[in-house]
Amino acid sequence: AEIQHCLVNAGDVGCGVFECFENNSCEIRGLHEICMTFLHNAGKFDAQGKSFIKDALKCKAHALRHKFSCISRKCPAIKEMVFQLQRECYLKHDLCSAAKENVQVIVEMIHFKDLLQHEPYVDLVNILLTCGEEVKKAITRSVQAQCEQNWGSLCSILSFCTSAVHGDTILGPEKKPGEASKAAAGRGDMLAHSDSDHRESSRASKGERGTKGHLNAHARVKAGGHGPKGAHGIMDRADELSDFSDIRR
Repeated sequence: AEIQHCLVNAGDVGCGVFECFENNSCEIRGLHEICMTFLHNAGKFDAQGKSFIKDALKCKAHALRHKFSCISRKCPAIKEMVFQLQRECYLKHDLCSAAKENVQVIVEMIHFKDLLQHEPYVDLVNILLTCGEEVKKAITRSVQAQCEQNWGSLCSILSFCTSAVHGDTILGPEKKPGEASKAAAGRGDMLAHSDSDHRESSRASKGERGTKGHLNAHARVKAGGHGPKGAHGIMDRADELSDFSDIRR
C-alpha cells in the first residue's frame, strides 16, 4: 500500500517513481541512484546516449507505475517485476548501442561499492557485460581496479578462482581438452609401468635378501657347531628378522 500511494503522488519527470521502491519495507535499493547517475552524466553522452537515457528512464517509470497494481504485494514478486521491467526497457531502447558509443562515460558511472549493495546495479552491469568485447574489457578493468583498492590482494584470489572454474589454469592457453585427456592417459600408462617395474624389483630384492639371510644363517650354524635343533632356531630367527624388515619398509 505504501508503494502504491507513493507512485500515485510521484511526478512523471525525474526519479520520483524509483524512490518509491526504496522507502518501504521491501527496500529495493539502487533504482533511484541509477536514475540520478544517468541524469547527472547525461551531458557527457553523445546524441544517441542522451536519447537512450531519456527513453529508458521514461520506459521504466511508466512500466513500474502501471504494472505495480497488477502483481502480488509480496516483496519477492515486486522485486522480480522490477528487475524484469528494467531489463526489458534497457533492451528495448538498445543499451548496448549507447554503451558502445560512450564506453568511457559508462565505465565512470560504475562504482564497485554499488555492486555490493544494490541488485539493480548488478543487473545493469551484467547486461553491459554482454555488449561486446570493448565494453566488457573496459568495465572489467575498472571494477577490478576498484576492487583491489577496497579489498587488496583478495581480488586477485577471486580472479584466480574464476579462471580455475572455467578451466583456464588447468588446460593452459595452447592445450585442448582432447590433448589434455591424452596427456593424462599417457601419464597414467607411465605410472602403471613404473608401479609394475617397482613391484618386480621389490620382489627380486626380497628374494635376494631372503637367500642371503638363509646362507648367512647356515654359515653361522656351521661355524658355531650347533646341532640340528639350534640350527633350526637360528634359521627361524633369521626368517623372522627378514620378514620384519620387509614389513617395516
